[in-house]
Amino acid sequence: MKVAVLGANGVYGRHLVPRLVAAGHDVRALVRRPETTLAARACGAEVRQADIYDAGSLETALAGSDLCINVATAVPGGPSGRGSPAANDRLRREGVPLLIEACRRAGVARLLQQGICWVGAAGEEPADESHRFEAVGEGPGMASIRAAQAMEEAVRACGLDWAILRGALFYGPGTGAEDGWFAQAQAGEFVLPGDGSDFATFVHIADMAAATAAAVERWPSRQVLIVADDTPVRWRDLFGHVAALTGAEPPRAGGPVRFPAFRMSNGLAKGMLGWAPRYPDYRAGLAR
Repeated sequence: MKVAVLGANGVYGRHLVPRLVAAGHDVRALVRRPETTLAARACGAEVRQADIYDAGSLETALAGSDLCINVATAVPGGPSGRGSPAANDRLRREGVPLLIEACRRAGVARLLQQGICWVGAAGEEPADESHRFEAVGEGPGMASIRAAQAMEEAVRACGLDWAILRGALFYGPGTGAEDGWFAQAQAGEFVLPGDGSDFATFVHIADMAAATAAAVERWPSRQVLIVADDTPVRWRDLFGHVAALTGAEPPRAGGPVRFPAFRMSNGLAKGMLGWAPRYPDYRAGLAR
């Protein structure tokens, strides 16, 4: 299959592209700055320039592809150099509709879109793909949840053969997540979000890429799937484990809360994709 990956030079794309190439697909890496895409070239992917806000470049770069996988983000610290929560929200609200139209014009029949699983945040109770979180007000993460929900609505209504993979919080090589945790613990600066009692759901970046590659093979047509590990965790347990691994003092409470509590189930993705996380919980994923 001819697969175009938009955002191939991000951490998700860097883990995904070699898996798609190894599976025998003809992979095209679509990036804003081709000179930065050494990893995709090294894996044997074709590299083309495209910007999600430039419909002409998208249409040209997508031409001839069977499937577009959109993993482009504008998160702080990302390769675009223009990342911020507001920029990421704009990419979801404005960029994805432009990509959909470019796919139509280029004759790309399928679109696989990265989503975020906390659009169904449900606090203490386990939640699945049927849950929708009412993101009202200006609390932690509300703007990002609303932008992600708008993005999903655009994809569902696009008329293409679509699928959405709602990823949990990423950690693993290249994400910077655990690097920051360990550094803060060792420096004595480790602080819990709030009192640390909220649940969060994680997925190792390698598992997210593996699930995405599995979705290409076992196409979940017009389905929304949560991709997460098997064990949602309270922040105090996760950060307590990191502190224990480094021999540091336990983290103190009182840090900023960035997300509502979310405790998500991966059962549908495991069943439909024939996939299971290699790292079923944070203990396996953080082994040193």
